[in-house]
Amino acid sequence: MLQRVNAAAESFWAVLKEEIGIRFWPDRVTARADIFDFIETFYNRRRLRKHVHWGYVTPHETRLRYQQDQALAA
Repeated sequence: MLQRVNAAAESFWAVLKEEIGIRFWPDRVTARADIFDFIETFYNRRRLRKHVHWGYVTPHETRLRYQQDQALAA
C-alpha cells in the first residue's frame, strides 16, 4: 500500500514541476495561491486519469461518481 501512495505522490510532484516549472515567487502567499490554483483548476478538474480502470475521467468526476454510488447504496 505504501508503494502505491508514494507512487501517487511522486506522480503529482512530477506533474506539478512539469506544469509550473521552477520559478520564484515574490512571497509565500503568492506561491501558495498559484499552486492552489493549479491543483483546483487543472489537476483535479481538467486532467484526465489516463487509465482504463479510472474510465479516463478527471479526479473530480471520479469523486462525484463515488459519492453517487455511495448514496445509491445507502
